Amino acid sequence: MSEKTPVSLTTVYPACSALLAVELPQIDYRQLPEYLEQHPEACRTYPYLLDLSKIERSCHRLKTDSSPIPENVAQRMINPTLEFIPVQWAGLPGLLTDSQEQPKEQPGHVLVYRKPETGEILVIDASGHDLLALKLISDSTSSKQAAEEAGVPIGTIDDILYSAVYRGLLLTPKSKLVRGVDFPRGDITNPERFSTPTFTLQWHITQVCDLHCRHCYDRSDRTTMELGEAVRVLDDLYDFCTGHNVFTQVTFTGGNPLLYPHFNALYQEAADRGFLLAILGNPMPRHRIEEMMAIQKPEFYQVSLEGLREHNDYMRGQGHFDRIFDFLDLLTELNIYSMVMLTLTRANMEEVIELAELLRDRTNQFTFNRLAMVGEGTDLASVRPEDFPAFLERYMEAGKNNPCMSLKDNFFNLLRHKKSMPYIGGCAGYGCGAAFNFVSLLPDGEVHACRKLPSPIGNICTQTFSEIYHSEIARRYRSGSSACKDCEIRPVCGGCPAVAHGFGKDIFNELDPYCFR
Repeated sequence: MSEKTPVSLTTVYPACSALLAVELPQIDYRQLPEYLEQHPEACRTYPYLLDLSKIERSCHRLKTDSSPIPENVAQRMINPTLEFIPVQWAGLPGLLTDSQEQPKEQPGHVLVYRKPETGEILVIDASGHDLLALKLISDSTSSKQAAEEAGVPIGTIDDILYSAVYRGLLLTPKSKLVRGVDFPRGDITNPERFSTPTFTLQWHITQVCDLHCRHCYDRSDRTTMELGEAVRVLDDLYDFCTGHNVFTQVTFTGGNPLLYPHFNALYQEAADRGFLLAILGNPMPRHRIEEMMAIQKPEFYQVSLEGLREHNDYMRGQGHFDRIFDFLDLLTELNIYSMVMLTLTRANMEEVIELAELLRDRTNQFTFNRLAMVGEGTDLASVRPEDFPAFLERYMEAGKNNPCMSLKDNFFNLLRHKKSMPYIGGCAGYGCGAAFNFVSLLPDGEVHACRKLPSPIGNICTQTFSEIYHSEIARRYRSGSSACKDCEIRPVCGGCPAVAHGFGKDIFNELDPYCFR
């Protein structure tokens, strides 16, 4: 707005103008707060008008300032549009939209800023956490240093900073986990399909299991880490994810992860570092779940079913089907997001949709993985590739009326592409996530690109996550099969390397045998 353009006080200060009982002289609109400070009689009826005028002036400044907010920053920083206004009254932001609000005399601060994603102007009473987040960034104080000084877990500090980033008070660097360079072709250019905001460690903390399923892919004996070594792994994971600007999720699995002798202590250590936590396991007694809940509620708890009762119990043991349904009811009662996974085989393919109907009101999410003929899974029959597209059609159609049915297999995107439908997130975000947005850590320290096939990429006992992630072999897994390089939907598909491996395919050079492009 030009300096010469006349601006009325009513335009800049609508809330103040509605409350002022005196007529103001002709003054520069930018000087109203100074005028009220010099003429306190104008605020006699509403003593908070001085503070309110500072807020409205700040809002007007942002409305007329077209300076862009940086999209890419090198390090976490304060939103450059933010104005920090000391005030003597609390509740002033509400007056901007409701003249009946009654502020309370209470010293504090109001924050006025433009939200990065939307450009919306926000006005909030600053909380103690807001002020702490701003101070930490202003003083260049690390989360570790702040946590040590305050005597709190580092996750407590990070949660405060993440909240400030989420609400736009802080700007943060973009994820460094980007795999677009690994794709020779990039016709699908949505950036979120090439980068990941979260890195997941799928941690098989024990091989001990209370089941012996007929398709188990690894019954080998492996040394289990002691608690101290496991905590060192968490620290290295924290450094890796912080250095790559991604959130951290640890999904504990096994075997049965809750049978790891130090499970509660390790779960607590992971929670203290601010990680998102999840479980891939078996039904457990209520008291074990409540112990876990007392530490941190998991993002989800995933269990498995292999079909209707008779087939499932043949695969996983007598009575398992009913135990799962009882356990799902417990998870619902405890308000834990539940997921049910099925391993799709030739024997259970015709039971999937009926099972999904039984689960409609018992679980939050139901989905399937195709059988990877690895380990004891080599004794089972995979779905015939020629039967798979029709199965996907039936499943997707049934899912329209069953909210628990999730589309996970990457080949749903091939089907949706043929139908000109929007793509879905697939197995682990868009495309295969092996060695990209997740890795699998085995009890003895071996790190694999994916647990469903032998895919060693390093060992955390002798290497760091960063060394493993940026190794040449990990990059090969991220790149996927060269046979997919010219496919127009490569970034949202790529098939399943574990399934291809089970068919004896060269996963770096041959197609997933189920591809129906």
